[in-house]
This record gives sequence, structure tokens and C-alpha cells, in this order.
Amino acid sequence: MHERVPDNRPHFFLSYAHTPPWGPDSGDPDHWVHVLYRDLCSHIMALTDLPAGSTVGFMDREMRSGEGWPEKLSENLATCRVFVPLFSPRYFSSEMCGREWFAFTERILHAKAAGATSVSAIVPALWTRVETTDLPDSVRRIHMEQLGASNGIYGLIKLNRRRDEYEEAVYGLAERIVQVARESRLPLGRPRDYESTPSAFKPRGAGPRHIRLTVAAPTRDTVPEYRDRTRYGEDALDWNPYSAESRRPLPALAEDLIRALDYRVSVASFDDEDTGDQSSALSPEATGAQEPEDGQPGILLVDLWALTDEERRRRLKTFDASSPAWVSAIVPRDRADPQCFVDEGQGLADELERTMPTILDRARRSDCRIAVAGVPTLKTFTNVLPGVVAYTTRKFLRQAEPRLPEIPHVPRERLMDTDQEPGSDAGDGDRGEA
Repeated sequence: MHERVPDNRPHFFLSYAHTPPWGPDSGDPDHWVHVLYRDLCSHIMALTDLPAGSTVGFMDREMRSGEGWPEKLSENLATCRVFVPLFSPRYFSSEMCGREWFAFTERILHAKAAGATSVSAIVPALWTRVETTDLPDSVRRIHMEQLGASNGIYGLIKLNRRRDEYEEAVYGLAERIVQVARESRLPLGRPRDYESTPSAFKPRGAGPRHIRLTVAAPTRDTVPEYRDRTRYGEDALDWNPYSAESRRPLPALAEDLIRALDYRVSVASFDDEDTGDQSSALSPEATGAQEPEDGQPGILLVDLWALTDEERRRRLKTFDASSPAWVSAIVPRDRADPQCFVDEGQGLADELERTMPTILDRARRSDCRIAVAGVPTLKTFTNVLPGVVAYTTRKFLRQAEPRLPEIPHVPRERLMDTDQEPGSDAGDGDRGEA
């Protein structure tokens, strides 16, 4: 009988916000999180048939500072079975926790795109009390009934009289982790570069963030006959340029990724909006070049074969000529699609240069140049999209910054006139005493 080889994939990844020390004698502020982690590992070993030496869980406390911890974090996020975030007010203001959440969510979305089912694999636990109204939009869709103790595990673990409640809560959490690990069977992902991973949580104090996503693509019935129609559907929003990698339409995947960045997103087809309505979505006539706060930053997903229609090409050219700085574009060009690189595909790429020179040039002068150079794979697309969202939002907010009214010039002799009451206006006459 052969001895089982230990599975080095962690059953769970414990994501928590580090508590800063409050003084020189405060000890280890995350001691009780580590106690919870050890208890979960013990329960999971008892609840499963994992062999000796298996990696039960992962907690960044186990790493030594400076020993490639970003790579280790990314590797474990890409291989763990279940993601266990410990909710607390500090958790949602932590950029590190936000990066961990986004990296795992992206992995789930890739698995969903590849056809995997039932892959939520996120089991939140309440460490300290958090008001539901304080949860980021990117978190609200998680089933809150999974949180367990209403006032948090920390309150149970610190009070001896509530020890039984703690044991029950932690055992229930371990059972849930084992159940989700068994049911979800989340495929392995590829480690994401930690330093370039965006946070899933908006900065503290920021209001709701919005992105308008517009799709310029033909349908199965309007694409030229020579074009591979398997990448198209009944609507532009059914467009799936990376069909060899994904079973999901790209606009749906992009929408989920943008929501995972803690944005509210609206999605529309370029063809479904007339010129006036299109302006209301993205152009300066609608967002208002002088009052950008009334509009929304926008991203245009462009299929090269959208340019085969003369009327659509004309509308794209008109749109480009008046597009505000807070509109960007992404141009997928699947490297597994041979039609993108033969004469017709290259000719359409050249046509795009003539049709949308303003938006393309703007992207090339930024960090988003790859977005319009022809995004070759789905993985590259999901890496590029957060950067385009951030760049477009920055442009929008910069234009929307409030401008203080100009202070009227006051002649020096007026300022030196000591007989003048502060705030009074010469020429108003003698108003008498108040």
C-alpha cells in the first residue's frame, strides 16, 4: 500500500488586517488571530483525511520578513482551496487585504469563464463587529449569513465565560471551509504579481465610484460572412473574442472585474444608442466638459470587425473627435484568432488608427498603451483592465476637481486705509453704526 503524498495546496488562506502595536509593551497585536488560525487547522485535520505533512492553511504570519513574501502570498492565493477573510473595520481600509481579495476574486472569475460551476470559495468570518452599511460594494454580494458570531470571534476568544461559544463558532467555520473546499473544487490559478495587484476596496472616505462600459462590436447577423461567427451572439454584449479561453462574453467578465474593484458599472452596446444617447453615455455633450462631475468616466471595448460597418465607423470617428479625457478604450486582439493577423485583420487595425486617433494617442501617452495595442489573451485583458479603470477615473476626477472662485484684486492703498472698516466697501456711503 502506497503512502499518500501530502497535498501542498492550503485548504484555506486566512486574510486579515494587521493591527498596529499601540505601545512598546503592547505585545503581539495579532496573537489572537494566530490562535484562531491554529484552532482552524486542528479542526480541519480532524474533519478531513489529509495525510501528515499536508499544508492545512496559510497565514502570512508564517513567513519571515524579507523572504520573498509577495511571491509567497501570490502563490498561496493562486492555489488555496478557500479564501477566509476576517471582517473588521480595519480590514476594509487595508490595501493589502484589498489586494488579496481582488487576486482571489479574479481567480474565481477566470474559473467561471473557463466553465467551472459553483466556485464562490469565499467564506467570510466576523472578527469584530462591522455594520452592513460599511461594507464595500465589492463585498456586499457575499452571503452574510456565513459570518457566524454577530459581534465577532475576537469578543468570544477574549472572554473566558464565552469559551464554549468560541469553540462552537470556530468548529462551525472549519466545517464550512471543508464543505466549500469539497464542493467548489476551484481550479488552480496562476500567481498574480502582488505589487501590480489593485485593491478591491475604495479608499476611506471616497464616495461611490462609477464606470460606463460601452461595447462596439457586431452581432452574429451583422458581422461579415467571412468572419468566424462563433465569437459573436445575438447582441454586441455577447461578444467573446477570447472564445478559446472563455465561455463567457467579454463584457460580462469585464463588468464583474470592475465590480470587484469596488465600482458601480453600467454596460451598453454602442449600436443600441443613437448619437444623442451615445453622448449621454460618454461624450462631452452629455458629461459636460465644464461640469464632468455630472457624467461618468467611460471605457470603450472595441472589436476590429466593428469597423466593417460604414455607419458604425462614422459614428466612432465622430465620437472620437469630441471624446473627453476621461474616456479610454481597450482593443482585444486574440493571438489565437488567425483572422486578426491576416490581411483583413491588419487592414482593420490600420482603419482603427484613422477612425479613433484621439483616444488611441491618449492611451499611448499613458501607462495604458497596451490596452490599445491589441490585447492578446484573456489573462492580459484582466491584468490591463484595472489599470485602465484607475487611469480613466483619475482623469475624470482631475477634471472634476472643484475650483475656488478667484479672489478679486484689492489695491494696496485700500488695504492700507486704516479708516476703512474690514469688509466694508468704499462707495457704499456712511451706513452708521450697527
